[in-house]
Amino acid sequence: MTAMDSLADSQGARRFRTLFLSDLHLGTRGSQADLLLDFLKHNDADTIYLVGDIVDGWRLKNGWYWPQAHNDVVQKLLRKARKGARVVYVPGNHDEFARDYTGLVFGGVEVADTAIHETADGKKMLVIHGDQFDIVVRHARWLAFLGDWAYELALFTNTWANRVRRIFGVGYWSFSAWAKLKVKNAVNFIGDFEETLAAEAARRGVDGVVCGHIHHAVIRDINGMRYVNTGDFVESCTAVAEHEDGRFEILHWQKTARQQAALPAQKQAAAPTRAAA
Repeated sequence: MTAMDSLADSQGARRFRTLFLSDLHLGTRGSQADLLLDFLKHNDADTIYLVGDIVDGWRLKNGWYWPQAHNDVVQKLLRKARKGARVVYVPGNHDEFARDYTGLVFGGVEVADTAIHETADGKKMLVIHGDQFDIVVRHARWLAFLGDWAYELALFTNTWANRVRRIFGVGYWSFSAWAKLKVKNAVNFIGDFEETLAAEAARRGVDGVVCGHIHHAVIRDINGMRYVNTGDFVESCTAVAEHEDGRFEILHWQKTARQQAALPAQKQAAAPTRAAA
């Protein structure tokens, strides 16, 4: 079932047992805050995990950027906590300042270094951002900062390239996502990261792991461990949901709910034109 299949009506939101979001990177120009707000409007859950890099402290140190939409995202999450959702914030490397507040609760949001989530079918999942197992972040921070700068440049290039693509009616394309999957070292890094996180889950005696960090959404089994990566809300605009039966699903939100709802009508309207041609 896709996100489009189960969009809520105009009066409500699609509800899940659990939602996992990571790598929002609020405080950067690349953050898709408007799409994120639309996602939060149309999707809700009993428990929401914020799996790191929610606020980009690295970028904010170099220059303040905080438009109203980014503030609205924070307020939306706090409102969900006030309305009864359990919200757990597991910081990452870009918002590592929040790790100083582990064990505290702010506005109903729990701050935890890691968490253990029990699924509806009794599986225990380690919830962790994952930067702790990135050798570059741990041992060569200058290189991590350089990589972050290069990534920001790639996002800037993406933004302008996709504006041109929209003019010509061509869909969104991500240069950095393409590069990750085409460059051998990047592919190897993703594979090593996934296997390392799965091994950490096994070491801790749980059934799997939910993480973020590498902006690559996937759900798969690795050596008997369930590996779940939430992706990001910068390029892929993905989140992970747990259904009432314990099943995980990647939710894609590159378009607003209104745009998604309009797609079938547009395709249907275009069909006679193609037939006539």
